Amino acid sequence: MENTPEYVIEMLHITKEFPGIRANDDITLQLRKGEIHALLGENGAGKSTLMSVLFGMYQPEEGEIRKNGEPVKINDPNDATALGIGMVHQHFKLVDVFTVLDNIILGAETTKFGFIQRKEARKKVEELSERYGLKVDLDAKVEDISVGMQQRVEILKMLYRDNEILIFDEPTAVLTPQEIDELMNTMREFAKEGKSILFISHKLNEIMAVADRCTVLRKGKCIGTVNTADTNKQELSNMMVGRPVQLEVTKTPAKPGEAILTVENLSVPSKLHKGDAVKGVSFEVRAGEIVCIAGIDGNGQTELIYGITGLEKTSGGSITLCGKNITKSSIHNKSAAGMSHIPEDRHKHGLILDFTLEQNMVLQRFKEKRFQNHGFIRRDAVREYAEGLIEQFDVRSGQGPVTTARSMSGGNQQKAIIAREVDRNKPLLVAVQPTRGLDVGAIEYIHSQIVAQRDEGKAVLLVSLELDEVMSLSDRILVMYEGEIVGQLDPQKTNLQELGLYMSGAKRDSEEGKQ
Repeated sequence: MENTPEYVIEMLHITKEFPGIRANDDITLQLRKGEIHALLGENGAGKSTLMSVLFGMYQPEEGEIRKNGEPVKINDPNDATALGIGMVHQHFKLVDVFTVLDNIILGAETTKFGFIQRKEARKKVEELSERYGLKVDLDAKVEDISVGMQQRVEILKMLYRDNEILIFDEPTAVLTPQEIDELMNTMREFAKEGKSILFISHKLNEIMAVADRCTVLRKGKCIGTVNTADTNKQELSNMMVGRPVQLEVTKTPAKPGEAILTVENLSVPSKLHKGDAVKGVSFEVRAGEIVCIAGIDGNGQTELIYGITGLEKTSGGSITLCGKNITKSSIHNKSAAGMSHIPEDRHKHGLILDFTLEQNMVLQRFKEKRFQNHGFIRRDAVREYAEGLIEQFDVRSGQGPVTTARSMSGGNQQKAIIAREVDRNKPLLVAVQPTRGLDVGAIEYIHSQIVAQRDEGKAVLLVSLELDEVMSLSDRILVMYEGEIVGQLDPQKTNLQELGLYMSGAKRDSEEGKQ
């Protein structure tokens, strides 16, 4: 019998605590050589914490890590790199003003007489990028490339350091469907070559498509490890959430009423180049319907919403909300005229990160009579209001309403924003990527809330890059391509293939008469 150990990495009985929370509670995870092993769990289940322990960013209170059967001590990420462990983080760790090449070799430069051997480094990176189909422009600055490209840079960074154990933390959260397929193929290539992959995700389709085995965490505890070939999405979601989850949206047909939002010939300038990012777009959203704007990221959806909500100035056209022209109104007045907004960038536009959860819950409402008395905020009323929303939307945090927003997991920050905006009860709800970074249990709840808003007669304008969400949640789909609306589709009568053709610009409504 050969004495090569079965597992390349073992994390045995790991416990990690933070104030008010046991993030990892006696977790054991074993990774085989050459396998893709998924780590699945709800937001805040402890997935990223466990991987940060393996990468040396946190020290566990209990437990040990073994590599090839031998105990190892990982004090910091440099120790992890020396052991051949690499990690692509959920929020990339890149230097914006450096070039792609400099980012890849940063900290692992080969030098000769104190000079960086750029030529050799470039050659090695080019070979890696060719071999794995990870094409990037080595001389571009990171701040000028797309998020999908930045991720390739992170992957090349790992490969450049000859890492054998690759950790991917929520790698698909910001990618387009095409980029996700490419990433999955890259992972399969790595595994074929004998590299071992830990893949953190809460997207069941991806896990079923690419992982050999899956370990499920729930509230910091390990629920079990299963072979993906022997399980299904329903079983995995039950393990993850602890109850049966509805993976499909249930809703009755829409009964649209009067137009709540009317957008006519709207143009919004681009920040990236001269000219407009949104070019003469017109549509309306009626009471009692969910209209979804679909498209590949970067086709003007963000700027369109910025123009409508007031985050950017428009360069032409008009916006009418509840019969009132709000084209030039301030954000505050647009909001007061009847608009709630779940923004795309939760850190920049959704929360004040150093405020507490309860302060964030009343950001637009603290002037209301119920929350103030002669100009002083009634803290008891704010606390009571926040506690109600926290319970209703299952917002989890270490210290309840007094937790600072910054210290919460991304998914729980998102739930807090959704709770606040849905509860404001305005005629128009603008929801941009409302379930980005959320797990199946939370997605099920948010979807039911959005449908409930529609059924109460609200108009919902949804922007989503998740095609499953677009198909299952919307009553009408508008596809944006290069700043224009190129198609209007009925989700009941279209399919993902047709939607993809519109999104890539291969098909447009105006051409249908010619066929």
